[in-house]
Amino acid sequence: MHATRGERMSGRHRSWTSRGVIGVFGVCLVAGANAPAATQSVTRAEPPVSCESLASLTLPDTKVTRAERVAAGAFTAPAPPPIPVPVDYSRLPPFCRVAATISPTPDSAIKMEIWMPAEGWNGKFVGVGNGGFSGEIWYFAMVEPLSRGYAVAGTDTGHAGGQDDASFAVGHPEKLVDYGWRAVHEMTLKSKAIMARHYGTAATRSFWVGCSSGGRQGLKEAQRFPGDYDAIAAGAPANNWVPLMAYSATVQRLITDPKGGIPPPALNLLKEAAIAACDARDGVTDRVVEDPRSCTFDPATLLCKAASSANCLTAQQVETARAIYAGVANPRTGETILPGPTPGGEPAWFAFSPKAFPIGANYWRDLVMANPNWTVASLDLDRDVARARTLDDKAELTTTHADLRPFFARGGKLLLWHGWTDGLIPAQNTIDYYQSVLRASGSAATASMRLFMLPGVDHCAGGEGTFMMDALGVMDGWVQNGQPPDRIVARRPLQGATQRTRPLCPYPQVARYRGQGSTDDERNFECRPPASR
Repeated sequence: MHATRGERMSGRHRSWTSRGVIGVFGVCLVAGANAPAATQSVTRAEPPVSCESLASLTLPDTKVTRAERVAAGAFTAPAPPPIPVPVDYSRLPPFCRVAATISPTPDSAIKMEIWMPAEGWNGKFVGVGNGGFSGEIWYFAMVEPLSRGYAVAGTDTGHAGGQDDASFAVGHPEKLVDYGWRAVHEMTLKSKAIMARHYGTAATRSFWVGCSSGGRQGLKEAQRFPGDYDAIAAGAPANNWVPLMAYSATVQRLITDPKGGIPPPALNLLKEAAIAACDARDGVTDRVVEDPRSCTFDPATLLCKAASSANCLTAQQVETARAIYAGVANPRTGETILPGPTPGGEPAWFAFSPKAFPIGANYWRDLVMANPNWTVASLDLDRDVARARTLDDKAELTTTHADLRPFFARGGKLLLWHGWTDGLIPAQNTIDYYQSVLRASGSAATASMRLFMLPGVDHCAGGEGTFMMDALGVMDGWVQNGQPPDRIVARRPLQGATQRTRPLCPYPQVARYRGQGSTDDERNFECRPPASR
């Protein structure tokens, strides 16, 4: 779930200009310029075939529409990236580009592409995710894996459309199933078959990398098709779908309310006040809060003393902020539907407004209520959430199945991660899912799953924290050596050519400053158990 290209709140996307940072939403946060290239010899089982000959390849329910060799640096994307990220196609090596349309049902038209290195293939495969309801292949997310020697594939999830557009599924239930799970699975099966025919051997390892809806897609693969991938990196997953759509619509209703609505400047006030209240609690004053749950922030500190002004909040705006932090609850039973966001990512709330990214409102209007005149003001969090859950049974957009023992039993690894200041998908959602998997899967999960929380990081990237990490390299190393990561180094650019590095620690551990040396150097931090809150 992501904001559209038009979202420019507080300029938070503008700092993502370091060379080699790609896939910041739908795939993973990778520092390509510093990431090691993976190498592995490939044993051929049969003679390979040329790239062009793949045009005549016959696969079930599949029509190959393109099979061509692309020269180094010659690829041109058919459209700009769907989110504002830097991407440099000119650094791509030569590769074999195969496109296909898969039609497992009469109403299905799942488009996919696989890119295979023309030389230096490391024997491995990567599937990449996308975001929101996105109905396009995220080419920008395929650059980094290909450049590192992986074959890589992406899909449009079976339709054409923007990230907040749910209209593709109106009257087309099979297309919603394609989006929910079938497109990624079909892409994966067909990609493996194409690779095996082209190279004359199967891939030795398969990895999934995705964030937001891409994270949800990865979890669906682990839950429904445990044999598809050897390791899955699921960042800020939009897996608790119906509750998340309830949260999205609720936030839109609150922040656009004529009386208690909070405009973007006031959202920035909230963020700065939260940082001022909580920053120093972790021992380092750097605009990053290691664990926001360790600090209680009350938006009433911004309450206007007299007449309202641009530097304070009205009493109604304070109550609006409190309501968002509190999360979404069933008004009849009091049961929590979705936990609220932690302080520090408030500017992202305005992404849910009608002019930015109304994914929740569109979901309820088009797919649940099937009423073009429906508005968020009429959302009933008791009746309508129950109705949405019933409608979701077939499409399976909600992806919360916690028993992953089949995935772990075949050696699967799950890397979960989430930014603490994510205002679009509250971070506690991923912590809750992680803990549910531990309960349901027992020792298998303890050995084969890790969760990393990213302090000060917004939705999939951006924010005040270190948001650039090599999730693909972490997974590859984990599968290769069998040792789960006990520390991940993340970075972010600072002014000029400098950068900050920090360790990310396996949950519930947190990074603590040793007391000496630069606080911009990860070597001066260690992972420790959290202090009691």
